[in-house]
Order: sequence, then C-alpha cells, then structure tokens
Amino acid sequence: MMKIFITGASSGIGEALAYAYSKRKCIVGLSARRVDLLKGILIRCKKLGGSPFMYKLDVQNPDDCKLAAHSFMLEAGGIDCVIANAGIGGDDNLYSGSSSDINNILNTNLQGVNNILMPFIPKMKEQKKGKLVCISSVAGYIPIPFHGGYAGSKIALRMIFDSWRPTLEKDGIKTICICPGFIDTPIVKGPARKIPMVSPDKAAEKFIHFINKGKRTIIYPWYYRILIFLTKIVPKRLYTFLINKCL
Repeated sequence: MMKIFITGASSGIGEALAYAYSKRKCIVGLSARRVDLLKGILIRCKKLGGSPFMYKLDVQNPDDCKLAAHSFMLEAGGIDCVIANAGIGGDDNLYSGSSSDINNILNTNLQGVNNILMPFIPKMKEQKKGKLVCISSVAGYIPIPFHGGYAGSKIALRMIFDSWRPTLEKDGIKTICICPGFIDTPIVKGPARKIPMVSPDKAAEKFIHFINKGKRTIIYPWYYRILIFLTKIVPKRLYTFLINKCL
C-alpha cells in the first residue's frame, strides 16, 4: 500500500487528494490545524477504502512537523510521498504599517513547506526512494497586485525544488512542483471567484497523474501557460494598466 502524507487536508485540494488516494487503497496521513474537519474526512477516507491517520498540525511549528512526520512513518511503516499542500492567501496590507500579514503568509507557505518536508528526507534517502511534492501556484509567474507575499512564497518554492532536485535525485528522491491556476477552493476569494475554475476533485486526479509520472514542474490547467507567456511579452505599462482595470 502506498503511504501518502498530506498537509492542509481539512479542505480544498488537500481534502480532494485525501479522497482520491483513499479510493486507491492508500495509507493516508491527514494533517491540518482544524481537527474538527479532519474527523469527518477521516471517516469518509475509511469508507472509500483508505487507511487514514489524523494529525493536528500547524506547519509553522517545526517541532510539531517533526513529531507528525515521525509518528506517521512509524504507524504507516514508512513513506512514499509527502504533499506539502498547506497554504494561505491574502492581501499584504501594504498601507497598514505592519509586516504581520505578509510575514504570516510567507511563514506558512514557505517555511511551513520546509518544516514538513525536511523530517521525511532522511528516511527517503535510507530507502532510496520517495516523492516530495509542493503545491506552488501560477501566481509565482504572474505579478498580482497586493499579493506579493503569496506570489513570492510560490516563486521561492519553485526555486527551492529546482535547487534540491539534482542532489535528491541521486538518492532516488523525486521533487515535484505543481503550479495550479484557479481551483475552486476556499482560498480563492473576492473578484477572483468570477474566473472559471477547476473543481478540486478534477484537479486532485490530475495532480496524482503528474505525481505518478514524476513530472518536475507542472502548470495546471495547461492554458495558464499562454497567460504566463503573454505577461512576459506585454509591455509593463500596459500590463499595469490592464491589471488595475481588473481589480
């Protein structure tokens, strides 16, 4: 049985991945801050055929991450794949005079990923196999006003994985960076909800396909590649004018 650990499993993509892997009869580690939601997800995972374990986890706390990782590897008998999905969005609050909001985003989306992945790497090296997955974002390619913390964290994740890849691949560890566009999850708020979105269930199935194939960096859905290309060739002044019109 495949052993999969997922952060941010209480809603959105993380929840959808938990169900998709449970249908495949996997051992699934469900982790999130909201244990009340995880309890219901754990029950459904069992009904779908999975073998779930549940962990209350704040990815900003490295000690909690180590404990959850080691507990899961002990209970599951190892690890095949870790999906660092936990993340938050939000406005930088540029005019607030405080860095608390942007730092909270950076700490969750960037340090939180490192906190949960690092404890699994020694075991993967020992067994000479494993997959580390981070959920980045198309926002890491396209400048979005007022969301520098979010976009910056997603760019950094790609760079970290690109840096890790040559070293970890020598030990049979694959690093997979998935960059979704708008998925219909609670993190998408405000005017962005008017944009056509993919369902979490459909996205989860695609993500598992990418993970199984061992893809390195994936932009999903594919048509966001066109948008990324256009933002590179459009003059900056025109881009600024257009993006401000959309806000």
